[in-house]
Amino acid sequence: MADNKTTVYLAGKITGDPNYRKKFERARKELERAGYIVLDPSILPPTGFEYAAYIRMSTAMLYECAAVCLLPDWIDSQGAMCEKWQALTLGKIIFNFDDWRRKHGGERSGE
Repeated sequence: MADNKTTVYLAGKITGDPNYRKKFERARKELERAGYIVLDPSILPPTGFEYAAYIRMSTAMLYECAAVCLLPDWIDSQGAMCEKWQALTLGKIIFNFDDWRRKHGGERSGE
């Protein structure tokens, strides 16, 4: 049985960012504290699959969410740019994490 909480997929740069897990975790925790149900692709194992497999798994996560939250560096990620396009195509709610933070009084970036 589903509840009334909004499901959100996190989109941001993973490849080439050695600190991606911390960045995604901070955003996930902040959104969860606000009541969102968050799907976070950074929880996937860092090795063991080809890039295309990671894209397929992430896409499946995105498809199951009502909204997509773009982390500040999403524009630097080919995968996140594709995820934004998919979200637009599917008519999902799309919001920027930093804008959401400012509006809801969340922690400042970089903390």
